[in-house]
Amino acid sequence: MHVEFTVTRTHVKRVLGLLATAVVTMIALGSCTDSSGKQEQDRTLGGYSQLVARQPSQTMNYSPTRNTANFWINTWNKPGKLSYVYLQNSDGEILGYYVFKGLPVPYCVSLTPPDQVNGSGNNYGVVRKAPAVDGVYYGEGDCSRYFGMDATTGAYVEYTAGLGINVLLYDQPLPNNPNVKPLGRTRIDKDGKPVTQ
Repeated sequence: MHVEFTVTRTHVKRVLGLLATAVVTMIALGSCTDSSGKQEQDRTLGGYSQLVARQPSQTMNYSPTRNTANFWINTWNKPGKLSYVYLQNSDGEILGYYVFKGLPVPYCVSLTPPDQVNGSGNNYGVVRKAPAVDGVYYGEGDCSRYFGMDATTGAYVEYTAGLGINVLLYDQPLPNNPNVKPLGRTRIDKDGKPVTQ
């Protein structure tokens, strides 16, 4: 079967006319959107400027937040430091504990940047995340799953937080909890020392 299609000047004129109409319509709609979007942006920024002029931000002579962040650094900046991880249900009952060498680490931690920059010369244009103060990158992956190293055996341990399970993390064992069972290979003896089960 052979089909013949003939393009006439009339067809070409109609197609060009439709394309021209489409281009004009898109430009008109684009200018309306840009105009109204710019008005909204100007209104928002203008309101912000008025609020800043009336209520300028204050400055602090001392930062309790920075002090606590430095306390975290000083607490965990010790090789071999033990962490005590207690899992608690939604009723407040402690289900058990792990003793880790170092801190538990969520799966959303990476040793390398989570993004990749492609390009060359001045064509990069990507803002990359900086590593946190502990030298790792946060935010990619499953942040509800944690892993760590058992304190006395070096065994790999993994657990999940969320869905009614809360995590209590300490740098010392909780006192007066003799009935809380160890979940890993390390238990806390009566003197508060970690020992292999």
